[in-house]
Amino acid sequence: MLEILRNIVQEVNTAETLPAALEIIVQRVRDAMGTEVCTVYMHDPETNRFVFEATEGLNKSLVGKISMAAGEGLVGRVAEREEPLNLEVATAHRSFRLLEGIGEEPFSAFLGVPIIHRREVLGVLVVQQQEKRRFDESDEAFLVTMSAQLAGVIAHARVTGAVSGANSGAGAGGVPTKIAGIAGAPGIAIGRAVVVSPVADLYAVPQRRAQDRRAELRAFKLALRSVRKDIEQVAEKLGTQLNPEEHALFDVYLRILDDATIGTEVASRIKAGQWAQGALSEVMIQHIKHFERMEQSYLRERAVDVKDLGTRVLAYLQSTDTERQEFPEASILVGEELTASVLGEIPREKLVGIISVKGSGNSHVAILARAMGVPTVMGAVDLPYTRLEDQELIIDGYYGEVHMNPDAAIRRRFAGILADDQAISEELESLRDVACETTDGKRLPLWVNTGLMADVARSLDQGAEGVGLYRTEVPFLLRERFPSEEEQRQIYRSQLEAFAPLPVTMRTLDIGGDKALPYFPIEEENPFLGWRGIRVTLDHPEIFLVQVRAMLKASEGLDNLRIMLPMISNVAELDEAMEFIRRAYREVLEEGSVVKMPPVGVMVEVPAAVYQARALARKVDFLSVGSNDLTQYLLAVDRNNARVADLYHAYHPAVLQALQAVADAAHAEGKLVGICGELAGDPGAAVLLLAMGYDVLSMNATNLTRVKKAIRNLNMETARTALAQAMLLESSDEVHEHLAGVLAENGLQSFIHPRLD
Repeated sequence: MLEILRNIVQEVNTAETLPAALEIIVQRVRDAMGTEVCTVYMHDPETNRFVFEATEGLNKSLVGKISMAAGEGLVGRVAEREEPLNLEVATAHRSFRLLEGIGEEPFSAFLGVPIIHRREVLGVLVVQQQEKRRFDESDEAFLVTMSAQLAGVIAHARVTGAVSGANSGAGAGGVPTKIAGIAGAPGIAIGRAVVVSPVADLYAVPQRRAQDRRAELRAFKLALRSVRKDIEQVAEKLGTQLNPEEHALFDVYLRILDDATIGTEVASRIKAGQWAQGALSEVMIQHIKHFERMEQSYLRERAVDVKDLGTRVLAYLQSTDTERQEFPEASILVGEELTASVLGEIPREKLVGIISVKGSGNSHVAILARAMGVPTVMGAVDLPYTRLEDQELIIDGYYGEVHMNPDAAIRRRFAGILADDQAISEELESLRDVACETTDGKRLPLWVNTGLMADVARSLDQGAEGVGLYRTEVPFLLRERFPSEEEQRQIYRSQLEAFAPLPVTMRTLDIGGDKALPYFPIEEENPFLGWRGIRVTLDHPEIFLVQVRAMLKASEGLDNLRIMLPMISNVAELDEAMEFIRRAYREVLEEGSVVKMPPVGVMVEVPAAVYQARALARKVDFLSVGSNDLTQYLLAVDRNNARVADLYHAYHPAVLQALQAVADAAHAEGKLVGICGELAGDPGAAVLLLAMGYDVLSMNATNLTRVKKAIRNLNMETARTALAQAMLLESSDEVHEHLAGVLAENGLQSFIHPRLD
């Protein structure tokens, strides 16, 4: 069964359009189950009906012409109830409805299962048979499994069709489509896609038309000759080390590259107008999939050889492609896995947005994007990014969504939000140098989170009063080895000097989870519950001591350093870390540096630290809540996983109660408490945090004046009332709605960003 499933899914993956994918499904499923009919009905979001889209065994002339509503007929019942329906005599069921002309009168047995992707019913998969019988449990299990396997493939094919304009009545631009991802940096962006493909990845080459077909053809032939020469040289070099059978493999390689086979196919596509890299990618992937579908394992393994050859040719093509990239005035950078270095290739004035298929809100790109104020969506896994070159896209960085093929109405709505955001930003500039305090005089210092030197100027320009989180891992991530003590001292000194005399809170090295150093890999099955944060540095005191020494030396003469320890989950860890810090301090003094012992604090990021917050506060100078990780661990939701992104709610009542508990614990010990997660930069949440008693809010510079505006528009009584009411609510949606009302009542309607469907 697994082999049959795998083969069907592989074949469906080769389909270029949704209709082609559905045609493969009905053919292969009917054959695999030995039934007489297999049909797929697809949900049309515009009409909210299930359309007869593909069949083997019924009247194909009606494909695309008839449909049923949810709840209508057996198919509608399956879709409405979102569960299988297995009938011995379909006509005897009260929901049965005969579709005229479809030709299902002879068929008695009926088995239908819903096709569900991310809680959305995409369609219904049906098999039918003339014999009066219930399909057995193995048949039902097979069809349910097949439906689950195909759901993602169908979703991707549907989006791909929307991009190409196939299977839609919206014209060449395709149908309006929304792709869910993870919010990387807030804001709205409207622009043209610029697709960035990684080096020599056949599956990531964007579709693009050739500007000069002859030049593309010459480049391809030159790349072929170069690879052929490379293989001949390797074959000659290994001639005496391989037996004749093994050496014959190189002859196979050379034959694959022969102009009469793959070379001819690529050349013909180039002549038809495709650029060389795209033509090569399409042909090679087609051949790779052909080999992968073969039954004999020996032949299936040849797919690896074909892929290797294609990758070699592509690498040469990319190295000779010296054409300077032209960027539209409003460019949205799109790629499978963007890196911080890629951003340097595009002029900042032309970059309006970023979309990455992979990655998280903690990726280097997301961190840099927030510092630059560029709306960003990460983890857009369903995005057919290679097909998006020069297409108009809209980014909703508030909710982590990408809109493709936007119609006039969608474009107007987002253009309006963008214009409002720009107007608000201009208005908020006047708040840069004023105090963040309520109308009745309660001060609330606003600090910033930094990690790159690019953050410094922007932070100071926005009126930051200090740094609540300096991510020291960023310089480690951008290197190919551990930075030395002196290198670290210079980096930290730059940060401390830039903000002096304002305080700078430096978090000790926080790697692990989704932040792995290329030269210090951590491979774990469950990295977020594994070796990360303080656990790593306590196990490697040579790394921890060097870093703390560098921090202390960097603070000489400035005395604005604060040290913060990440991922503390028990008092013993804190005691051990404090002993290392005191040891580093003694060593620095012995070397002649004149420095003060800086304040040391703990990040509260795990539930255990919430319940031990008071015990931890006794031993340190301050507590700081990392609301991103704390929310993740409290709700058991990976905040970087697009599949469960809708379950990650920082307004969850459990999160609010934990935040209040930490604030109360810190104050009970007479210690300051701050927060440095994304929640601190939310104007609505800032109202609650103010009322909870948080002494400092630290956020991305982009949000600083927005939070300041919110705090300056209300008094403490209003904030406390808002908190008291929020604490009685039972869901994050209720809290969100409640805070939207509070903001609106206090003249802050412009900070409310409703999700646009």
